[in-house]
Amino acid sequence: MTKKQKKMLKRIVVASAALVILSIASRMTLAGGVQGKDILSGIPQLLLYLGVYIIIGGDILKKAFKGILNRQLFDENFLMAVATLGAFALAIYSKSGDYVEAIAVMLFYQIGELFQGIAVGKSRKNISALMDIRPDYANTEKDGKLEQVSPDEVPVGSIIVVQPGEKIPIDGIIIEGTSTLDVKSLTGESMPQSVSSGTEVISGSINISGLLKIRTTKLFGESTVSKILELVENATSRKSKSEHFISKFAKVYTPIVCYSALILAIVPPLCRILFMNASPLWGNWIYRSLTFLVISCPCALVISIPLSFFAGIGGASHEGILVKGSNYLETLSKVKTVVFDKTGTLTEGVFEVVSIHHSPLEDRKLLEYVALAECASNHPISRSIKDAYNGTIDLSRVTDIQELGGKGITAVVDGTGIAAGNEKLMQMLGIPYCTCHSVGTIVHVAINRDYAGHIVISDRVKGNAKEAIKALKKTGIDKTVMLTGDIKAVADSVAQQLDIDVAVSELLPEDKVHEVEKLLQPNRTLAFVGDGVNDAPVLSRADIGIAMGAKGSDAAIEAADIVLMDDNPAKIAKAISISKKCIGIVYQNIVFAIGIKVSCLILGALGIANMWLAIFADVGVMILAILNAIRALRVRT
Repeated sequence: MTKKQKKMLKRIVVASAALVILSIASRMTLAGGVQGKDILSGIPQLLLYLGVYIIIGGDILKKAFKGILNRQLFDENFLMAVATLGAFALAIYSKSGDYVEAIAVMLFYQIGELFQGIAVGKSRKNISALMDIRPDYANTEKDGKLEQVSPDEVPVGSIIVVQPGEKIPIDGIIIEGTSTLDVKSLTGESMPQSVSSGTEVISGSINISGLLKIRTTKLFGESTVSKILELVENATSRKSKSEHFISKFAKVYTPIVCYSALILAIVPPLCRILFMNASPLWGNWIYRSLTFLVISCPCALVISIPLSFFAGIGGASHEGILVKGSNYLETLSKVKTVVFDKTGTLTEGVFEVVSIHHSPLEDRKLLEYVALAECASNHPISRSIKDAYNGTIDLSRVTDIQELGGKGITAVVDGTGIAAGNEKLMQMLGIPYCTCHSVGTIVHVAINRDYAGHIVISDRVKGNAKEAIKALKKTGIDKTVMLTGDIKAVADSVAQQLDIDVAVSELLPEDKVHEVEKLLQPNRTLAFVGDGVNDAPVLSRADIGIAMGAKGSDAAIEAADIVLMDDNPAKIAKAISISKKCIGIVYQNIVFAIGIKVSCLILGALGIANMWLAIFADVGVMILAILNAIRALRVRT
């Protein structure tokens, strides 16, 4: 609870206690058995009740006064001020001494405001928790020792040190050191990037091997995580159609009910005088008019609808799903087609050895030869072979290493000639080889110019990808599509494995945009899911763009409307479920609030409803709508 909310709670408690004490005191008779006289009455009673009223409603009166000065009369503050001050005036006019109703209206209204503040705060807390992924420190060198400082404190042009295994916290240029970086977060590609002095590096890259010294070229505030924080702060500015409707509705509705209340207070008494020759009953009709005003206050709609969306965004962030605005949440609920990029989205983007074919040697022996031959390479294919071997790499056993660009590598291992690469390498060396029909990258191996079989290497499908597709279909998605630059055999294999409806292969980045444009239809909302720089144009073109945030590129995250912070494709179905529940709650609140309001307005105009029913129609409905909106914070799928 914030300081402001604590102060409001304190005012509510003080005002409630004072109201109870005054109510009791006003009904107690004087000691000594004197009848008909209350201990508290007249001017002292009025002043004490006014004091309680100011405690609980002073800020509302202040806001209403400012609204009048700014010519913005018709809002909930104006309605509350007029209705409660009018109730005080009626009590004074009638000499009833009953000021409880006026204070109770303001008291319950403030309780509703407190509920709203707590609900919004809970949503903000969920969103803030999502931002714990930001880098906690940057290493700076001082007196020959590394010192960890906040990235926010590092000015442009500073020298930072990034050790192996650490994430580069700020964009910059390497001034010392060589290393290999995991750049999947920047390009969506699984191939590591070799870097050295003079190379520009971007925050989010993970330093795999050597020690690097980097001169920063940007402030931390311009990094990926900082941009996401900014997007969260701006999320509420992107209004949904429902919110725009309620805003317009309130602007038209509030003046109408204010003028209707005025007519209700004046016209019937005049009609009684002119046409019925009866007493005007001004007090009775003014009381009805004030009751009408309290009932008509649109705060249940004005507060609960945006809160429903905010709670939905907060609930999504609690699940690691960042939604950049309520308009995107509303659009997401209508999605029928989901299009996926393959690498890094449905697959890990990490290569691994899956099989060895046609080798006269034991698998481990073949892997040993190739791993030693590849010992100097940082290529992802080489790394996957070394990982599969998982043995000690003794560099003294290897000589004459020669890397042939686009073909493979040759080396001498323990005096034995080893060649490992693709078909082009075998053709160049004049070595007959066996064609492989398996899906994946094929590394052919020759030992002393004799063919020794081939190794099949494949990108791993994410363990939860199949369940993610299944969960999507349960939410009502009736078409799933995968777009990839891979060859058709690989694309078809992944699509079949994951039960994806359509797979389109061998695409260039610009081809993906064209394919998405073909799939776009006026009455079918389409979502695209990707993670790399080359996915940014497609993310922007789709009705809803969903980016992988943990390893996704800056461009993809910025272009997307929704970001999955843990790269889990199963969260897409979760996001759709949250959006559908949120929209359902919005419609429930609209129907409930308008239905109760209309019914009570009719009763108020007929004189059947009193101020207490008006309090329920206003504050009670608002609290119930807020409690309903808070349900969007939790969604079970």
